Amino acid sequence: MTEISARDRKAAKGVSAKGAAAKGAPTLAARVLELVASGQASSRAELAALLGAAPSTISLTVAQLVERGLVAEEGTQSSTGGRPRKVLRVGGNDEYAIAADVGGRHARIGVVLPGGGLREVTGVPFEIDDGPEAALPRLAEHLEALATARGRARLRGVGLSLPGPVDAAAGAVVLPSRMPGWNRFPVADWLEERFGVTAVVDNDANCMAVGEQSVRPAGHRQSIMVKIGSAIGAGVIADGRLYRGATGAAGDITHIRVDAGGADVPCSCGNTGCLETVASGAALVRILRERGLDVTSTEDVVRLAGDADPEATRAVRRAGDHLGQVLAANVNFFNPDAVYLGGILSTLEPFVAAVRGQLYESCHPLVTEHLTIERASLGADAGLVGAGLFALQRALARALGEAGGGVVPVPAPARG
Repeated sequence: MTEISARDRKAAKGVSAKGAAAKGAPTLAARVLELVASGQASSRAELAALLGAAPSTISLTVAQLVERGLVAEEGTQSSTGGRPRKVLRVGGNDEYAIAADVGGRHARIGVVLPGGGLREVTGVPFEIDDGPEAALPRLAEHLEALATARGRARLRGVGLSLPGPVDAAAGAVVLPSRMPGWNRFPVADWLEERFGVTAVVDNDANCMAVGEQSVRPAGHRQSIMVKIGSAIGAGVIADGRLYRGATGAAGDITHIRVDAGGADVPCSCGNTGCLETVASGAALVRILRERGLDVTSTEDVVRLAGDADPEATRAVRRAGDHLGQVLAANVNFFNPDAVYLGGILSTLEPFVAAVRGQLYESCHPLVTEHLTIERASLGADAGLVGAGLFALQRALARALGEAGGGVVPVPAPARG
């Protein structure tokens, strides 16, 4: 979320929606929709506090959105004094998105409601090695079944979380290391043509970061979400919003080189000794096979470590140390409120303990004094929730544009 200084607010006066759009600045109406849709705000008072705007300005903006049918007010919630606050929600009661969080051999699909509510979650087969032309139609059949059961007319968007670098604007994966045939394939366009609604595609770590942010305390506005599965990725939340960086690669800690015994192991990026080669699930499979253990997948590694196998536990701890070393530099630099760990390796306490230990050992005490370091509270659902929220927010933004946009621009130096 973006704080607005008095100088910013003064500069914003008299700027039309058309002028704001031309400069690329999100309007206040767009930010209100984003915060309400994501569940980060449910009242006018909360919106005013988070956006640093005058209550009268927020009330005017909310009233405009209510008039356009993009936001509704209903019921009341308790307050600390004064009149009870009306609860804000976006769209109609029954509007929703369908979403999928895909991996190498399976996908989790479900229905995502405004605010991040999750319904009808299930796992389905998904072979990413088959390429998009074969894999997407099979996934779409499962998603269609969800939409049909819930009511196709109320579907507002489709969100897809993918395990590779994603150009979110283009809706395509770019140079993925383990996704043959997916490079530059227009996934979002394909989904929009198939379903006839807004479609959004993003990286799995980014989706997890947004999903987890939707259920975290409003005070936690800076965080790093790390997904540790077969590969490693991270999503960065700055001022309550996903931070993408200049080219969308923010959070790519995978290719940071590590001073470790695997310094000669080649990485998909062309270098050697990258974090992925010593701390990912794929790296652990390779390491344990070299030590004579019968493992073929990250799930096998987790099973062995869960059974307290000495070799597996030692390898998992070492991987946590490496990740903690890389994170320490980023945590010292960024000074977040929290570091959240997700993905299958985060289910192992030796791994989490090693990451936590390295952060406390390597970071400045001022940085770790109030730092939260824990597993993602949404667990395996974080990416699914994030993908669905992305879809709902994009659909609302389009609806706002078609309805004429907003009036007050909101400067966003850390925009995603």
